Formats: sequence, structure tokens, C-alpha cells
Amino acid sequence: MGIKGLVESGYLTSIPPEYVFPSNLNDLEAEEQVPTVDFSQLTSGTPDEKSKAIQAIGKACREWGFFMVINHSMPKRLMDEMLNVSERFFDLTEEEKKEYPGKELFDPIQCGTGFNNGQGKMFLWRDYLKIHVHPHFHAPHKPSGFRETSEEYSKKAREVVEELVKGISKSLEQEENYIHKKTDIESGLQLLVVNLYPPCPRPELVTGMPPHSDHGILTLLMQNDVSGLQILHNGKWVPVNPPPYSLLVNTGDQMEILTNGRYESVVHRVVVNSKATRITIGTGHGPPLDATVRPAAELLDTTENHHLQKYNGMKYRDYIELQQNNQLKGKSCLDRLRII
Repeated sequence: MGIKGLVESGYLTSIPPEYVFPSNLNDLEAEEQVPTVDFSQLTSGTPDEKSKAIQAIGKACREWGFFMVINHSMPKRLMDEMLNVSERFFDLTEEEKKEYPGKELFDPIQCGTGFNNGQGKMFLWRDYLKIHVHPHFHAPHKPSGFRETSEEYSKKAREVVEELVKGISKSLEQEENYIHKKTDIESGLQLLVVNLYPPCPRPELVTGMPPHSDHGILTLLMQNDVSGLQILHNGKWVPVNPPPYSLLVNTGDQMEILTNGRYESVVHRVVVNSKATRITIGTGHGPPLDATVRPAAELLDTTENHHLQKYNGMKYRDYIELQQNNQLKGKSCLDRLRII
């Protein structure tokens, strides 16, 4: 039974001990303003507006590893439809959802609870649906409309990410297709991950997701009107409260490796609440599974004696296995590739 089923069963009188997660929610820095990027200025603005948007992206990647995107090309209708079909997927019976157990790490459709279906003895207040949508598209056949909506949403997400990656390339003072050429992201793995965080009677005792960084290049996220994402910035947790219909973007570990640490992946976590269900739709964008991303020679810091490569490369498939088969804890996976 998933967390949703547990909450709705009526038998939840206390938090099962395996779900109690040690954390400190008293270290927030709520005053901080999360960076915002105007997508329309990046793609169709004047030369001056485009230059400022690229500078804003670079500053956000350098200082935060995270930014919110407004005035983007993802249709509001499609965002609403994607949230609707996602909610209806989790309304399916337990038997219907058992069609996608995701017993193997790279199964193209995986439905479960916690992290990687409880592997690593990590019990999280989260149900999820994880789908491989590119380069080969997959989708569950229920509920009606899910396949068509998720395929359209995934395609639009790739289009948004393509423009953002061009902007990131330019912010690194490279030509706009630089990261595309270095990582082959256009042919790479795209994961669609739907997260459902039901309300919890004692939210301070559990966690939706523990502190971690994402394994890919870039992650695009949207949510319903319930917040819960927090990002680690200058040693403090900053809650993210995005405006309606905005998109959230964070850099992943492959971006940190490629840029040799110039643009670090952001550590983030998810907290839950006692009143409302939070739903998020994330698309993770990475290189092809058999590709190996290494620090790019053009991005090594040549000042003084800091031109050394800071990370080893690892085949992306192996990197995902390393992260998913171990306990999520900050950047513990990326730390294994650090040289200096």
C-alpha cells in the first residue's frame, strides 16, 4: 500500500516508526529571494534583454544552482491537464498500479512509494510514478488521456530545456550549442517523475524527500498550489514559493561535472504538511545512458594553479545505479567522483 492508501485507510493514528526521519526544520532563511528568469526575454527579447537574461541565468547557476522561470512556452492548459491526469493516476486502485512495480532500476515505468520502492530502507512520505519518456516514449495505459497528455508535456519540457541549456552555454561564454554537443542531451535520457505527497498528521516527523542533488544535467519542475520544496543556499534551507504556472529549474550533478564545479548542483529537500496533498511533475534531462560526462577542457579554471580537473567521469548509467542503490544523502554520490 502506498502512502496515499495509508492516509486514506482511516487506520493512521500515529506515524509508523520506520517513517520517522531525523531532520532540522528550524534552519530556514525565508527572507532570501529565489532568482527568477524571464523566458520570453531569453528567446524573443531584444539583444539587450537576451543578454540580461543570459547574465541572470549564469548568476543563478553560479550562486544558487536553481531559478524560477516565468513567461515560458509551456501552455497553462497543458500544465493543468498534466496535473489532472497525474492525480487520476494515483486514484487508480492498488491492483491497477501494481501493473508497474518497477522491480528493476531501468524499467521504463515504475510506480512505488518512498525512494526506489523502499530500497536502502528509506521510508519517505511520498508516492511516485517514474517514466522513461525519451529517447523512447513510454506511458501507462491508465487513466484515459494520461499517455497523450504526458507525451505532449514531455515534448514541451524538452523544448523549454533546450532553450535554457542554450542560455546556460552562452552564460559560460561558449556558443549556444556547446552543452548540447558536449553531452548529446538531445538524444539523452528524459525521465518524467510524478510525485504525490499526501498530508501527514505529524509532518515534522517525516520527510517527502531527504536532502539530495539530482543525477542529471537539468531538472524542470512544476507543482500544484501546495509548496514544500526547500533548497540549500549558503548553509541555510530556503523555502520555494513559486508564482502560479511558473517552472522551477535546478542544475544536476552532470552539470557540475561538465563545468568542473563552476555551476554546482543544488541540494534540495521536500517537506510535507498536515492539510493538503502536494503534487509535482518533474522532468529530468541527462545525457544518453551510455555516455560519460567529464569536465570540459574549455571550462577548466586556468587562473593560478586551479586548472586541474576536479572530477572523474563515469558512465551515466553507472552513475544512476550508484545513486539509486545507495541512501540519498546530500552529494554523497558526486563526492565519490571528486579528485580535488
